[in-house]
Amino acid sequence: MQQTQFTISMGGFFGVAKRQKCVNDLFYGIDYNSHMGTKRAGMVTVNTVGIFTRSIHNIENSYFRTKFEKDLINFDGKSGIGVISDTDAQPIIINCRHGKFAIVTVARVVNINELVAELLSENQHFCEHSYDIVNPTEVIASLITMGKNIVDGINNVYRRVKGSCSMLLLMENGDIIAARDKLGRTPIQLAKHVNGDGIAASSETCSFPNLGFENCYNVGPGEIVRFNADGFTQLQKPFDEMQICAFLWTYYGYPPCEYEGRNVDVMRNTLGRIMGKRDDVEVDFVSPVPDSGIGMALGYAEGKSVPYHRGITKYTPTWPRSFTPSAQERRELVAKMKLIANKTILKDKRVAFCDDSIVRGTQLRDNVSDIIEAGAKEVHVRISCPPLIYPCMFLNFTSSRGEMELITRRVIAEIEGDSNKNIDKYADASTPEYAEMVERIRKRLGLTTLKFNTVDDIVEAIGLPKERICTHCFDGSSHF
Repeated sequence: MQQTQFTISMGGFFGVAKRQKCVNDLFYGIDYNSHMGTKRAGMVTVNTVGIFTRSIHNIENSYFRTKFEKDLINFDGKSGIGVISDTDAQPIIINCRHGKFAIVTVARVVNINELVAELLSENQHFCEHSYDIVNPTEVIASLITMGKNIVDGINNVYRRVKGSCSMLLLMENGDIIAARDKLGRTPIQLAKHVNGDGIAASSETCSFPNLGFENCYNVGPGEIVRFNADGFTQLQKPFDEMQICAFLWTYYGYPPCEYEGRNVDVMRNTLGRIMGKRDDVEVDFVSPVPDSGIGMALGYAEGKSVPYHRGITKYTPTWPRSFTPSAQERRELVAKMKLIANKTILKDKRVAFCDDSIVRGTQLRDNVSDIIEAGAKEVHVRISCPPLIYPCMFLNFTSSRGEMELITRRVIAEIEGDSNKNIDKYADASTPEYAEMVERIRKRLGLTTLKFNTVDDIVEAIGLPKERICTHCFDGSSHF
């Protein structure tokens, strides 16, 4: 079986069809997805005679804007799509019996090796490669071309891909097809321009406001829509079942984004209030671990009625993202370097720190060491989501070289002698096994106290029924 690495990444895309040249909207719309990935980015437009213009760049050591700005003069057309990807070089352009189209995806194809073998046996061939494997987007495009038409081809993707896949297709005539993952694990939102100048689609609704677009339609799980500057039509109705990723709210999403009509920052504030109201520890103030801990910390301050201060601050001018370097050792070093403890604020204080999650525990352990060295008297850590027990099989979040990179699994192995033994008990916040696991994590990280929100808290804060949210990494509840 192909092995993958632990990553905190996903991907995001943007597409736009306008009545006038679209390149500026496309450029900035893609850029507003930059918080979703750090490895590859690409954009493509099509002009009025069906000619595609494409550009792809590596963005591991730079920003999307700096890599693509010089290319903009080459782009022509009123329609385009683009992507920020942590998996493969995109977009790719396909010419098949259904016509010519460009495609971008936000996907994790767990069974890519099996699919490649099957497709090669069916006389398909592959040209694109990423990280020494066949480009997943090309595999998805090949599955589409095998259908009786584009919609049937997309359903072929839904049937055969294990994992998840949402996509945008740019057609020769400038129309764009948006197809959301069959279980809606990743989102797609449509927006209309306030002046009636066109329609845009994006994974991230923060792409829209500054470009003059307003949300107009949430694409449902498995739904397929086609749009151009004049409007959109439904090619396939949404499926009944949905498993949207809870981590869109707790970690990935930018604060003003909305998924299924639920705002990211409101959700994080709600989690903080829930935690603050029931937390009996005495603290002098609450501080976020920036940036994704800010919303929760503000809610915690409100729920517990304690001051909010920034005990640690993120140095954004040169350390914007902790997971940019490809090597884990350098990622951890960057994570440490970007956060600066404020000794004046922390000295002799009892502080509650709010963070989004604990994966390996390495980054938080280093942060805590710096906080204690800065003079904090007590360090109480409050985590917005439950402990991560199960590696993610569906997105590129907690995919791993091995489950033992999860601090929870290492602790379970320490207690049980087997990282899988009684695992359901460790995922249940009401059991003594859970309490023992949390206590051992607390000791490893050198914390005064450690508490996590529960799955019920996550569900309450999001505001959707439990069965419509994927909480698999917390409780192992989801499926392909």
